[in-house]
Amino acid sequence: MKRILSFAVGLVAAVAASYGQKLDPIQWTLSSEITKAPAGSTVPLHLKAVFQEGWHLYSLTTPAGGPIRTTAELVNISAVKNAKFYQPPPIRQLDKNFNLDTETFEKQVDLPLTVDLAPDAKGTVELTAKVNYQACNDRLCLPPRKKTASFTVTIDPAAAAPAAFVVPAGYTEIKSGAAAVRVMSAGATTPSSSAPAGAATGGLPAFLITAFGLGLAAIFTPCVFPMIPITVSFFLNQRGGILQALVFSSGIVVLFCALGLGVTAAVGPFGVNQLGANPWVNGFITLVFGAFALSLLGAFEITLPSSMLTKLDSASRRGGYVGTLLMGLTFALTSFACIGPFMGSLLVASVQSKGLQPVLGMVSFAGGLASPFFFLAAFPGYLKKLPKSGGWLARVKVVMGFVLLAAMLKYASNIDQVLQLGWLTRERFLAGWFVLFTLAGLYLLGLLKLEGNEEGDHLGIGRLLTASLLLIFAFSLLPGMFGAPLGELDAYVPAPTGGILNNRASAQQVWMKNQYKDALAQARAENKLVLVTFTGYACTNCHWMKANMFPRPEIADAASKLVLVELYTDGTDKESEENQKLQDEKFSTVAIPYYAILDPDGKVVASFAKGMTTNTQEFLAFLTARPA
Repeated sequence: MKRILSFAVGLVAAVAASYGQKLDPIQWTLSSEITKAPAGSTVPLHLKAVFQEGWHLYSLTTPAGGPIRTTAELVNISAVKNAKFYQPPPIRQLDKNFNLDTETFEKQVDLPLTVDLAPDAKGTVELTAKVNYQACNDRLCLPPRKKTASFTVTIDPAAAAPAAFVVPAGYTEIKSGAAAVRVMSAGATTPSSSAPAGAATGGLPAFLITAFGLGLAAIFTPCVFPMIPITVSFFLNQRGGILQALVFSSGIVVLFCALGLGVTAAVGPFGVNQLGANPWVNGFITLVFGAFALSLLGAFEITLPSSMLTKLDSASRRGGYVGTLLMGLTFALTSFACIGPFMGSLLVASVQSKGLQPVLGMVSFAGGLASPFFFLAAFPGYLKKLPKSGGWLARVKVVMGFVLLAAMLKYASNIDQVLQLGWLTRERFLAGWFVLFTLAGLYLLGLLKLEGNEEGDHLGIGRLLTASLLLIFAFSLLPGMFGAPLGELDAYVPAPTGGILNNRASAQQVWMKNQYKDALAQARAENKLVLVTFTGYACTNCHWMKANMFPRPEIADAASKLVLVELYTDGTDKESEENQKLQDEKFSTVAIPYYAILDPDGKVVASFAKGMTTNTQEFLAFLTARPA
């Protein structure tokens, strides 16, 4: 048993290790010919990167809206007064990963920098450069990576001052605001990178709970549920039934963990901070949700090649723990027709998050899917209490199809909002949701004839209550079509453009859109401060704040004393690019939502980098901040 578990863990570790090795095609060094220098002098250094064959990275001046540009920082103790970075001319060409003209460096790059030592610098000074970059080749891009490189300079009053640095021909200085090059004191931290626009609230724990719940929900499908008593009976007829169930479950977890690792490796080309608003990404997700929804509704069946399943099935019949492990893999694959929509929906949602979230999500999903098999193997008496297979399994699948169509509309709405097409308005979006959830309710009541509804079917209490909840939810959307607030739901639906029932407090707030200079001019004329909101068309947290925080009486009153301006940063237009550049230069972040109060001259009075908050007093304290 230990050998089998070691094999399973080792397989996952091997995949993870091989994946991790591919993340390091670029090596950085920091060097200088000057090892000793007097205090107050300027020391020239070279921050160099050497690339493996075929790899490249993006320049420090890469325009926003495409790949992740390289950034550099110099960390010092207190011995550095200033630093300047220089960049050679980058290669500007079409990047196949992004289908955009980008600025890249290939094979190697030397970024010269000059470090001004403080007049009171003493002893040995270790200079550390920190870089953040994204490595790509012609086929894929890796997730962003941070590295450091160090060089030591000895402060010697007797040493000769280094010769004046001469900027090489064609090299340009990278201004601090333009390329996020910062000199940081020891112990300082870099401003946190933004979450993807439109990231859902709740964080990783909520995501993992949702993934586990989807795994449990996938059990109640026609491909999985009938297999539970058969599979558990197999365990009970073998030696070590519980251990057999554990190995079987491990096979399911290993498969889905490998899928999660594959997705994590594939998300690099999109750029983490662009996923939430990228029309192409949202278009792909829309198509995936639509395909899975139609599959659940019975339009077609998603299947895997039978030859692959036959080979796995033959291998699983050899018996023993290895056979049971392979049986778990085979079971997961043969169930793909039903669990694919759940798994695919989870994966396309998780790619909009960074790090190992797709991997962890798949492990949590597999845990939910495998848990009943292990539980029933440990407590076989509960097998008799399981409901019998029947039409209810098909009904679960059909209702999930309608739910996935509603989710598809959400991602289609992201495309519409980012491109400012105006096709999928709030009214049309909510009308679509109303129809879909109403159809699901009518289907459960037997009034809509689809798979799972047969003549003479008895309408049980559970089915009746579920249909009632779906219809209640559908009809609760109707006021929102006329501009009424929908509470927490407003984070996920397009914002109202007016209406007879529109929230009074929100209607009284006049927001300027993408008019930063005009807002400063108005503030100067009215002797007011400016509330600048960096927001996004596809940002759910931004929508929640505007729909639920700003209408609160005390917040609305404080906001009425300010000039309000929204600056959208996730669009495809020139204004969004300029707004993103302004936010990056002025606040060293591209996180949204981001709030700042400025005086009429553009000086920052206060900023609220926390983004979304449900604490009224916390946000009110920020809004009422005034110049010292």
